[in-house]
Amino acid sequence: MTQIRIDFVDFWGGFPKATNFFTETLRARYDVQICDEPDFVVFSTSGHHHRLYSCPRIFYSGESVRPDFRHCDYALTPHYLDDPRHLRLPLYVIYASPGHLQSVSLANPGPPPRLLEEPKQVLARKTKFCAFVVGNVGRKARQRVEFFHRLNRYKHVDSGGRALNNIGGPIPNGSLHKLAFLQPYKFNIAFENRSLAGYTTEKIYEALLARCIPIYWGNPRIHEEFNPKSFLNYFDFPSAETLVERIIEIDRNDDLYLEYLRQPWFPNNQPNEFFSSDRLLDFFERIFTTRIRPVGARRQTFQLGRWIGVKKKRYQPPAIWNGGGKNADT
Repeated sequence: MTQIRIDFVDFWGGFPKATNFFTETLRARYDVQICDEPDFVVFSTSGHHHRLYSCPRIFYSGESVRPDFRHCDYALTPHYLDDPRHLRLPLYVIYASPGHLQSVSLANPGPPPRLLEEPKQVLARKTKFCAFVVGNVGRKARQRVEFFHRLNRYKHVDSGGRALNNIGGPIPNGSLHKLAFLQPYKFNIAFENRSLAGYTTEKIYEALLARCIPIYWGNPRIHEEFNPKSFLNYFDFPSAETLVERIIEIDRNDDLYLEYLRQPWFPNNQPNEFFSSDRLLDFFERIFTTRIRPVGARRQTFQLGRWIGVKKKRYQPPAIWNGGGKNADT
């Protein structure tokens, strides 16, 4: 098995270098060695330490940040980019696994017991209307704030995040806490921070996993990734008001609600191509076997004070995203 010397820098605090999504995937083909003097470095958005490396740099972000190929040789992001140096990798792929998201039919092996419940059993424990979990309600996120208030006029929507909290305090950080919070709700407002083609985070995945009907806004191409009959897509309605009317109709009609629960979560009940580990491994294989002159080996301009600060670990710019360590209410 070929040995690969690799390092991870500029990720969120506490990022596990030795055991993470990338190392676990790569170990299917490679002997992965975490090394301070690597042959390849994977970096994210929480610093500038990657600029100290002259080996090939691989940029990763699950958020809306686009790769800057002046500073990276390859990139993994959720964007649709027609560039051989880039591979699309939506954030939900890291949060999910295909077995969890396939049909919840009892005949389908793999998913944990909670997902094996029949739709009527799921509906029986749905004692609350709708959940909303966010931490960002700034100008760019006004779409979800406006919709929250609009739906709240029909029936109380429980907001469990840091922002617009109305349940007495925010739920603890972390995906497991969020899933536990969502379990008793029939619906979940799963709006992204912004609407960009390809930008799909964990929000729709977590709602589906909690067996809520996601009310989704964000990626206008979401119907290519998830079965449009399993969730409510804002873009399928002429206005927010007509979407609310549809939610009210489903809320008042158990048979209609059960129709959504019975739907597989992927088109044709097949996980989309982005879940393919071979697809990701083939991309890394091309990186590992292609000889290039890395951007880090070319002459770069970098403000001297910041360069010294990076070397002394004193300069750390504000994190744009803290990925798998992100709060559940972003």
